[in-house]
Amino acid sequence: MNEAAERRLLDPEAHLLVVEDDGEMRNLVARLLREAGFRVSTARDGRAMWEVLESPAGQPDLILLDVMLPGPSGLDLLRRLRERHRTPILMLTARGEEMDRVLGLELGADDYVAKPFAPRELVARVRALLRRAAPADAMPAERSRRLAFAGWTLDTARRELTAPDGASVDLSGAEYDLLLAFLEHPGRVLSREQLLEVARRRVSVDPFDRTVDVQVSRLRRKIEPEEGSPALIKTIRGAGYVFVAEVTRA
Repeated sequence: MNEAAERRLLDPEAHLLVVEDDGEMRNLVARLLREAGFRVSTARDGRAMWEVLESPAGQPDLILLDVMLPGPSGLDLLRRLRERHRTPILMLTARGEEMDRVLGLELGADDYVAKPFAPRELVARVRALLRRAAPADAMPAERSRRLAFAGWTLDTARRELTAPDGASVDLSGAEYDLLLAFLEHPGRVLSREQLLEVARRRVSVDPFDRTVDVQVSRLRRKIEPEEGSPALIKTIRGAGYVFVAEVTRA
């Protein structure tokens, strides 16, 4: 383990950035997260967000980003953030605004929380995203394990996906968890509820939630990039999804 990773493990205070224009809500979220042991910076709009990101305080470990902001919306900021940063992003959305959540996931958000939310749920989601985003060298040493399928290779120790041509393919934390769930259960139909649980994305399961469908769509575009290429993930109507390629372990 390198020195930076060791310091990270010894220091439990992850740095979070809360971008929320409503002062009361911003203060509430910041207080909840500070009480949970996190170091928190806040911003009321996109301009203030960029100032924090460019400040000497350094990059946050996770950004909580509201959808409805003055000036550029949260979705606009999300798009720009994903062009420059791989920082985990948790979207804050109004309850019932499904399209905002779907668009956010399509643009690269890692998770979302609908307002009003339960304090314990918010903290649990933040901790889950931080766990998924932790670098491999910050984790306890483990034997490298490679899962191969259709010319692709997933290294679970390094959390790296390699294409048949040898190129490294970027995966978000949610996409990695979803792919790993499929590779560990090839040929088995996995329901949306099972995938939500395996990927540790939700504290409670809403049967009408489209999170998994959006993430499967994004994953398909990465591992089935060519028009007419064999399907690796098949939809089983009314049941869920099944990974149909043969998986070998090394």
